[in-house]
Amino acid sequence: MFEQMDKDYVLHTYARNYVNFKQGQNATLFDENGKDYIDFTSGIGVVSVGHGNSRLATALYEQAKNLIHTSNLFLIEPQALLAKKIKELSKMDVRLFFANSGAEANEGAIKLARKYGQKEFKNKRFKVLTLEHSFHGRTITTVKATGQSSFHKSDFAPYPDGFSYHEQIQNLISAIDEETVAVMIELVQGEGGVNPLDKKAVQNLAKTLKEKKLLLIVDEVQTGVYRSGEFLASHLYEIVPDIITLAKGLAGGVPIGAFLTTHKDIFEPGDHGSTFGGNFLSTKAGIEVLNILEAYKQSGELDKTCNYFVQELHKIVKNNPKYFINELGLGLMRGVRCKDEEVLKKMIIIGFDAGVLLLRSGRNTLRFLPPLTITKEEIDEGFKRLQYAIDSFM
Repeated sequence: MFEQMDKDYVLHTYARNYVNFKQGQNATLFDENGKDYIDFTSGIGVVSVGHGNSRLATALYEQAKNLIHTSNLFLIEPQALLAKKIKELSKMDVRLFFANSGAEANEGAIKLARKYGQKEFKNKRFKVLTLEHSFHGRTITTVKATGQSSFHKSDFAPYPDGFSYHEQIQNLISAIDEETVAVMIELVQGEGGVNPLDKKAVQNLAKTLKEKKLLLIVDEVQTGVYRSGEFLASHLYEIVPDIITLAKGLAGGVPIGAFLTTHKDIFEPGDHGSTFGGNFLSTKAGIEVLNILEAYKQSGELDKTCNYFVQELHKIVKNNPKYFINELGLGLMRGVRCKDEEVLKKMIIIGFDAGVLLLRSGRNTLRFLPPLTITKEEIDEGFKRLQYAIDSFM
């Protein structure tokens, strides 16, 4: 009934799997027939503290019964508290803007960079350089910032000017000209094959941009909020970007986006805004999620979980050389290169049939983004099911 309703009334923009999930417990989902699935996707890196988290549910209920929304024309107490919390965890001197998604956060970052280019240079700078295989969103502007030609369909043209894509970080540096204002990168390319960038190359890029008084924008929509094992992947790379964007895991499933910047006085009232961004509900959720994950990290449990997941993933790759080439990634953002695209497609299908949810990335990468709170038992069961599926159906 609901499948047909979806087909009748919802635009067909997704190649859906029509499983109907009804309940979740941490990294385990249950469909309408009671079948359970180990979730190695967490809603594409969103459900950071697991499904059905009682602390998050309580925080949402307590907030919702009082206020959900008033608008940014008035003080929003949890927004101020969440901004303070993110600033402290970032270890940077920043101010924040709150939106509703990663694409919106990246849009805001690009706008801020372009105003910086207007204010700080005699001749306006506006160009933003990005890397090939990057992904920065699905709005017209962030699609254009995305370094994948498959996203630049003529159906949606014309696109905004001022973006170019480059194969290597060294190419980004050599492409800087008198109109360039910023470089925008993901430290691990999530949609482009789970590719971690080279640390020294990133540090050299950051140094070069600083010398030229140009901006480094780091898209941490997927790598941020402890997904890399640290609050920011930027901490692992030992860099201090000018702008960082966040979204996905920040509120555990409640829509939110944000960007933080060291350039605190570029925007003025009226330069940017959002009706829903930073509302009572999403920011209260963000505070609770960060409190949970900060304690989880400080206890050492997050590091143990990351290490154990990688250990078990390594076994799967090692034991199946017929199908897998190698593994890569950071923290609980992992990828496995498959022999070819057909193997990747089949892995996702047979995994689902065996009760383990998996993602694709790029052309031939099997992607793993489990909840950060996934248990040892759920990791064991997920990989057990995947191995069973490989043995039975491949």
